[in-house]
Amino acid sequence: MRHSETGKVFLVGAGPGDPGLITLNGAECIRRADVVIYDYLASPELLTHARPDAELIYVGKKGGDHTLSQDGINALIVEKAQSGALVARLKGGDPFIFGRGGEEAEILAASGIPFEVVPGVTAAIGASAYAGIPLTHRDYVSDVAFVTGHEDPTKSQSGIDWKALATGIGTLVFFMGVKNLPVITTHLMDNGRPADTPVALVRWGTTTRQKTVIGTLSTIVADAHKAKITAPAIIIVGKVVGLRETLSWFEKRPLLGRRIVVTRSRAQASDLVRVLTEQGADCLQCPAIKIFPPTDPAPLDSAIDALSTYHWVVFTSVNGVDYFFRRLFEKGRDVRALGHIKTACIGPATAKQLQKRGLTTDLLPQSYHAESVVEAFSALDMAGKNVLLPRAKEARSVIPMELQKMGAHVNAVTAYETRPAENDAATLISRLEAGTVDMVTFTSSSTVKNFHQMLPPTRAHDLMQGVTVASIGPITSQTAKDLGYTVHIEAPVFTIDGLVQAILDAGKTK
Repeated sequence: MRHSETGKVFLVGAGPGDPGLITLNGAECIRRADVVIYDYLASPELLTHARPDAELIYVGKKGGDHTLSQDGINALIVEKAQSGALVARLKGGDPFIFGRGGEEAEILAASGIPFEVVPGVTAAIGASAYAGIPLTHRDYVSDVAFVTGHEDPTKSQSGIDWKALATGIGTLVFFMGVKNLPVITTHLMDNGRPADTPVALVRWGTTTRQKTVIGTLSTIVADAHKAKITAPAIIIVGKVVGLRETLSWFEKRPLLGRRIVVTRSRAQASDLVRVLTEQGADCLQCPAIKIFPPTDPAPLDSAIDALSTYHWVVFTSVNGVDYFFRRLFEKGRDVRALGHIKTACIGPATAKQLQKRGLTTDLLPQSYHAESVVEAFSALDMAGKNVLLPRAKEARSVIPMELQKMGAHVNAVTAYETRPAENDAATLISRLEAGTVDMVTFTSSSTVKNFHQMLPPTRAHDLMQGVTVASIGPITSQTAKDLGYTVHIEAPVFTIDGLVQAILDAGKTK
């Protein structure tokens, strides 16, 4: 979609890495854009804000490895805008803080192309805050300077006044300076900065890969080498670095840096990904299943038409609730059709989803699996009762079989189907081959089965060597065991929150 003969460019600061640090205006510019041109340091998660039909162009730009030169990027932005497109130029950090945003804006102005600058959280502020280092503090320092650690190599002499920096500024933050760390520390000490001045290096600041190394001007080069610190990282010099010991918070998260594969369907994965990420995990979404309406909706339609004849409706999943009510509404009916019917839910998440439809469940078992539902019904007189069970196409027979033994008439109908999701299995396999996956989570038997199908049959178990398997409950665990996987963590409470808590508890025992 093109908006005019000459488009417009938004120079958007993507922030330092945490996708939550994008501004509201920045996210809106990505949503509006016909073309998104993004850098190496811009979080890929920000691309989820883009329209499905938007053109996404990666232009790289990391130290020593440029997918496209700066001149090439400038030409690309101009070309896309002149075609009439709204262009979001997504840049790590802030466009005007060592981001070459000023250069790109000059080219746009010279070409007569309208543009806006959307500021972002610069790495100096974001990474230092996530490392627990305030850049200013009235008890320590009242001034701060941002300095490039990588000047334009074509300049005949340095534009940095090292004497002024060394003795006149309280806190110094160097960008892109890891390769030149020996030069930077030497210049500062030679120009009067005490050798015991605290220094911090923060690598991949604000991301789940964040790593902070502390030293002094005289030791930090050796400290960085020992810790194998490479770009991207910022260098913080000053007394405020000493506050990290008290103020560090982000790197205390229990799952920090652990790469966890989430196999839940993409539509449902958000809660699990959010909670794991809050605990510091680096989540790789690899949905093993996708949810669809039933191929043949006739049995569900017939059941909905006959709702007046049922005494109970039993929901065994959130999906069952969603797809039952979707079809109910599509047929022009609403929750009043269930006014005379009692409801049962397999667990609190399902009950919560039902409550969103205006109904409070009448029966909720103490533990959340099919056998517990049966046990809860065993205390009731079910003889002659008509029970509707809208569920997945492939589901266990425990509930209908046991209710029938109690004398109930059970109609189990397909409300939804699960199918293998279309995935980039190559990415998953490459991560497993590289040994960079720490854990795989399974939230249902279908996620286990379809995850297994994504792996090469002869290599599946070798690829999973050393990978922790976390299961939401015993039924899912048994499916995993039947396929030859070792289950290391099983949630005692069969919910997403229960699974996360089990993962955290397992970490405490190590």
